[in-house]
Amino acid sequence: MKIIGLTGSIGMGKSTTAQMFSDLGCPVFDADATVHKMYAKGGRAVPLIRAVFPDAIVDGAVDRKVLGHHMRADSLNLKVLESFIHPWVGEARTLFLTQAKQNGVKAVIFDVPLLFETGGDKKVDATVVVTAPAEVQRARVMSRPGMTKDLFDMILSKQMPDAEKRRRADYIISTAEGLDAARKAVKSVLDDIL
Repeated sequence: MKIIGLTGSIGMGKSTTAQMFSDLGCPVFDADATVHKMYAKGGRAVPLIRAVFPDAIVDGAVDRKVLGHHMRADSLNLKVLESFIHPWVGEARTLFLTQAKQNGVKAVIFDVPLLFETGGDKKVDATVVVTAPAEVQRARVMSRPGMTKDLFDMILSKQMPDAEKRRRADYIISTAEGLDAARKAVKSVLDDIL
């Protein structure tokens, strides 16, 4: 079974591309979605975050905006949060892989926004970077509800530049030419990996 690491900066079309791989029979492990489940009402991270940042829990779930404020206020807070979230995500990923192997799938996708930044590229068989020109990226991101130029710039500052991701990638999929072109690229990449 091949493990494919899928990454791309904000607004590049990574989630849409992950769905295209899924449509071709590749189960997708979405690291962000896993964290969202942990932060939801009844989620695994809620009691621990409540103990440290009680104001970050609203109606039994983590308020990501309040939690984000705590993370930006002191970089040590982020390190502490990651020290338990990352191992829990790792446990969920291991369970996902076990199930995929039992189901006999040929390839799985690890959808990881910070794949290179966290060294996750060393744990996959191939890396795929989803990209688009900067002006397309900016237009996509700025159309999102609640997005501001400052927030966009802050998010970009925490991500490896697109050019560096492309340089490190085994495969590059552009989403600027439309969905049909991206689907063809996904199929071509998957065929090549398999």
